[in-house]
Amino acid sequence: MINRFLSAIRSPVKRAGAERYLLVTLLSFAISITLTRLFLELTGYPQLGRGTLHIAHVLWGGLLLFIAALIPIVFANRWVYTASALLSGIGVGLFIDEVGKFITQTNDYFYPAAAPIIYVFFLLTALVYFQVKREKRQNPRTELYHAIELLQDVLDHDMDVDERAEMEKHLRNVAGQVEHPDLARMASALLDFVTYKELYIAPPPPWFWRKFQHKLLEFEQKHLGRTRFRAALSAGVAVTGVVALLNLIRLIMLSTVTVSLEEILENLVYRGVVQSSESVALFFVRVGLEGIVGMLLVIGAVYLAVGREKKGYSLAYISLLIELTTINILIFYFEQFSAIILSVLQLAVLLGLIYYRQRYLIPKADYDLR
Repeated sequence: MINRFLSAIRSPVKRAGAERYLLVTLLSFAISITLTRLFLELTGYPQLGRGTLHIAHVLWGGLLLFIAALIPIVFANRWVYTASALLSGIGVGLFIDEVGKFITQTNDYFYPAAAPIIYVFFLLTALVYFQVKREKRQNPRTELYHAIELLQDVLDHDMDVDERAEMEKHLRNVAGQVEHPDLARMASALLDFVTYKELYIAPPPPWFWRKFQHKLLEFEQKHLGRTRFRAALSAGVAVTGVVALLNLIRLIMLSTVTVSLEEILENLVYRGVVQSSESVALFFVRVGLEGIVGMLLVIGAVYLAVGREKKGYSLAYISLLIELTTINILIFYFEQFSAIILSVLQLAVLLGLIYYRQRYLIPKADYDLR
């Protein structure tokens, strides 16, 4: 028994399509948080229960997380991974939305630090997603794992042409190697089965996202082009830069009309922006960082507008990353969940920059409309 334990290979293997399942979790997490806060704000924060009984939505989140953990244990079909990813994202959103109650002695749902904690948790989940998405060298064992997992679709009559081609690729890679003859023999046997002409192949699924990408690319090529795309991107970067500069501009304008520091602080307290001496310091740190990044974004926008694309891209890309991963934590502290709109704008501009770089600044980039 000891020999069996020692000889077993227990190194983890990344699941085929793991990045897609994580993306489902990430999106459902963000949507769950946003819709929960929006619903509660619009309905006046209703309570489920009467008298001393209050069934908080953290319980529903925990229930969904428990179901998400159970279904992959009970069922073997591949669809359960998507269902589990969706339920876990919704569940963790409902669960962590009430974090303010569990980090304060007064069970304060509106505790200012709750929003940045949730945002940091979302960023960490996004970091896990990008780590998993990175391409890694595959060995015969990993490729055979992925092929066998795809084989489950044969049993459910759910294998389409693309999945069959992907399975064939994995099996041919394993069958062609000589380091592991046992795995090569197994792959060859499976390859004979997969290439059998009577094997049922499901019709292609309606890939709405691929069709949307196709239409978007056609629109860009027909109506935008590189010059207009760069102009739109420059405008987007400039807008995010100006928004980041607004608080600094307000403070400078107040200081030029002989308003004392005490009056400025009183105004911030009156508006509910700051609530303690610690938050005053954090507010000025936020304004300073926003001012620096805002100026860099405006400079980057100018560089993009005049055609110095690589320098403009680098400035804008780094500045937006700093905003999304650092400054927005402070913004969520002060603005709470209204900062979601700003974060979505920043992310949209960042994705536009990344796409522009892949489309125009990398010579080998080749986009096929098929």
